[in-house]
Amino acid sequence: MKATSRGALGTGAFAMACLAALIQPASGSSAPITAESPTIASDQQVSDAYIYLLGRLLVMRQQQLDFQDGMQWNQLVHRKPGAVDWPNPNLDVAYSEAWVAVDERSCTQVSVPKISGRYYTVQFLNGWGETLANINERTFSERPDGDFAVCLQGAKVDLPASVQRIDLPVRTARVLTRVELGDDWNKAEQLQSQFSLRPTGTPELPPVPKGLVFALNKLPGVEAFEAASLALQEPDLNPGMQAQQAQVRAIAEQLRHPDQRARIDQQIKTQAFNDLARAAPTLGRGVIGNGWVRPAASGAYGSDYLARTLVDLGGIWANTQQEVNYFRSALDVDGKVLEGGQSYALTFPGGQLPSGFARYFWSVTAVNSKTFKVLPNALDRFTLNNQSDLKRNADGSLTLYFGPKLPHGAPQGNWLPTVADQSFRLMLRFYGPEGPVAEGKYFPPALVRL
Repeated sequence: MKATSRGALGTGAFAMACLAALIQPASGSSAPITAESPTIASDQQVSDAYIYLLGRLLVMRQQQLDFQDGMQWNQLVHRKPGAVDWPNPNLDVAYSEAWVAVDERSCTQVSVPKISGRYYTVQFLNGWGETLANINERTFSERPDGDFAVCLQGAKVDLPASVQRIDLPVRTARVLTRVELGDDWNKAEQLQSQFSLRPTGTPELPPVPKGLVFALNKLPGVEAFEAASLALQEPDLNPGMQAQQAQVRAIAEQLRHPDQRARIDQQIKTQAFNDLARAAPTLGRGVIGNGWVRPAASGAYGSDYLARTLVDLGGIWANTQQEVNYFRSALDVDGKVLEGGQSYALTFPGGQLPSGFARYFWSVTAVNSKTFKVLPNALDRFTLNNQSDLKRNADGSLTLYFGPKLPHGAPQGNWLPTVADQSFRLMLRFYGPEGPVAEGKYFPPALVRL
């Protein structure tokens, strides 16, 4: 069924109400002084503007954390498998990450090793979490490796003939390289170490935006609009966002009036937070089937800034649906929330095994439903995938198990541990989606409580 959507999102001009107020004359004045009070934004206008702005603030937050952690412009940091600290990372790949800065005189050169028979990509994202480009054999089929240069559009930079130029519409971008771990992690890490970045000249390095740094389970209130001016310096490349940006600026302007600040904070904590809570289970306009949510968009969102903000909140740096399809489950076959103290079975029929829907690989990960972090367990097992020691059933089907204890009769290799006092959700990924998954016609089987 279709997810419930909020029709007010992304629409045109909103009805406005005006409030006239009198300012009492100062002491000793013989005549009253009047001042025009600010235009009052409705609850829905504040909610829409807040949700739009929050997507940008989440990326600014992560950028500040990255630089606090030691990242530098145009320097690629190779992470050990699993050693990244953002929501819902894929634990089947080795990540390297960077922030690049380019200008009219300098590009950033990207060296990509030759990789065969293993998924990889170099993803570039802007400051809103939108994918700008991917370097891999799918997007650059004639020459998927070697030297590339990402440049600011219109930059006049001389590059060797052997370098493939990629123009970006922004001066700064987030970079993520992903290399499939597969059955040989050492080989994957060797390949990972061969990716590199270097500026071709001496770019003018921008300051890191000093926005809000907040816990993901404690979102900012009215202070979000205090950061609006800085946040909106990052261009939103999607068409039709001018009205939302104008509304954000108008609400931020109201904060100059002390009597309006408390009102806007209350509007955020009631209307906006409630709107986010209602939209979160389906990632906005996503579709539900068998208790699984298929997002309407990922990595590239167009006018759907609600989905963009929800993805930035619960799984930042998502790639496009051409690269990977995501399915998220938080409900069992009876529509009940997944509980860490219960055990569940997920059975794929013999003719519909997950490996048949992915050109490269598939995986399923369990994360805490509030923190989006993996669940600690004695096995240090956080994901099941096509490299796991999985045993099929006698009829060729495949059953995966999730619970605090190994269910009776279940193969241990088919079991992903959960934590008894933590609610959780599952993230199922298909890298290089094929068939019904790529066509948007597939949902995984329902989870059955044992």
